[in-house]
Amino acid sequence: MLRRLTLLRHAKSSWQEAGTSDHDRPLNQRGQQDAPVMGRRLLARGSRPSLILCSPAVRARHTAQIIARELGYPPEFLQREPELYLATPEQIVAVLARQADSFRDIIVCGHNPGLTDLANQFTGSGIDNIPTCGMAVIDLDLDSWATLATASGSLHLFDYPKKS
Repeated sequence: MLRRLTLLRHAKSSWQEAGTSDHDRPLNQRGQQDAPVMGRRLLARGSRPSLILCSPAVRARHTAQIIARELGYPPEFLQREPELYLATPEQIVAVLARQADSFRDIIVCGHNPGLTDLANQFTGSGIDNIPTCGMAVIDLDLDSWATLATASGSLHLFDYPKKS
């Protein structure tokens, strides 16, 4: 069964507020501009996520909320997953493996280097870096999310704000 996984890195965040913890950093102006643009690009490509998972970090949550709004995805259905904060590929896979098989198209909004590493693990595409608010959309032939750890897929789309 074909499933789609979108690995979405949070939009650009602010470092202006001295003393703000990494977890609590908000999006900066560029991040707030890039996220809706990327959401519209996903929509134009026919993205219809059945589930959006996000790191609990402020910058990831806000990015996921903006993307959800652009896609017409109900924001109250956004699912915060504490394990996605600065997660390794193995931690991301563990979160995904717990998801119901009724979800065919999942977006994970989180952080590097885990997202880039996971995109390369699944596709072998050699992506150097998923930039802020960038995304790797991966098609997987998978019967169950529980078997994701051993899956391989194909890179359907690699896009980011500065890509023309």
